[in-house]
Amino acid sequence: MSKIYHIIKAQDWKEAQKVGTYAPESLKNEGFIHFSKADQILGVANSFYKNQNDLLILRVDPDKLKAELKIEPPLEAPMSGVLFPHLYGELNLDAVEGSVNFTMNEDGLFELPADLIG
Repeated sequence: MSKIYHIIKAQDWKEAQKVGTYAPESLKNEGFIHFSKADQILGVANSFYKNQNDLLILRVDPDKLKAELKIEPPLEAPMSGVLFPHLYGELNLDAVEGSVNFTMNEDGLFELPADLIG
């Protein structure tokens, strides 16, 4: 499977690195961590993170994940035909290949960083 991506606040990523694992609120509230394929990042960011600063995109190798990864429709649109990667457990940090800063333009919308794919 191709790389998957997760949008995260820079402070949350620093905390995850301190404790050695990442378990966001979505894991507790929905049972999984939200991820995107490369072509889904902008849609997710501009829908859910508009006007937020200090964000990163984590690039994750799905073959290194310890928890179960499912490719499935979003909870809020189960009949949409769109499928997203969902991780049903904590993110083990050794699956993260890198992170890039994710900033918005002057209109408050996001653009993919040139160094995202690597």
